[in-house]
Amino acid sequence: MNLPKAGKWRRYSEAMIDMLIVKTIIIGIGATITFDLWAQLLKLLFKIPPSNICVVGRWLLNMPQGIFRHQNIIKAPEKRGECLAGWIAHYMIGITLAAIFVLIAGEGWFLDPTIIPAMLFGIVSVAAPFFIMQPAFGFGFAASKTPNPSQARLRSLLNHAAFGVGLYLSAMLIKLS
Repeated sequence: MNLPKAGKWRRYSEAMIDMLIVKTIIIGIGATITFDLWAQLLKLLFKIPPSNICVVGRWLLNMPQGIFRHQNIIKAPEKRGECLAGWIAHYMIGITLAAIFVLIAGEGWFLDPTIIPAMLFGIVSVAAPFFIMQPAFGFGFAASKTPNPSQARLRSLLNHAAFGVGLYLSAMLIKLS
C-alpha cells in the first residue's frame, strides 16, 4: 500500500484549514450583510431606525485615550473617521462571531448547514450589545436608559436573529456553489 508522504498530508491539511477560514470569513460577511439588510427593512416597513454603526467607531476611537465607558456616547464629540472605523468593526465582529459559531457547530456544519443552530447562535449573540456595548455607550444594560428600551431590545434581538439566518443562508450559498 502506497501512502502519501507526511509532507503531502500536511499540505492537504493546511489547504483544508485555509478553505475553512475562507468559508468562515464569507459566512461572517454574508451574515452581517443580512443583519444590515434586515435593519433597513425594519426601517422601511416599521420606521424602526437602524443601529448607528458610527457610534461603534466613536467608542473604539476613544479607547486609545483610555475612555471605555461614556455617560452618553451620542453627546461625546465626534471622531474623525468614526463611521469608517465603525463599519469596519461591525464587519470584523460579524466575521469573529461566525468563527465562534463554526468552532461551536464544527466544520461538519458546512457540509450540511441547518438553520436552528445558526439562528439560536444569532439570538444568543445579542448578549454582546446588551451587556457590553450598550452599557459602555451609556445606554444601560439591554438599552435600559434609552428613550424606548423595548424597541431597542426588539431591534437588537431581531437583528441578531437575522444574523443567524444569514449564517445559514451564506453557508447554503457556499454549499450550492
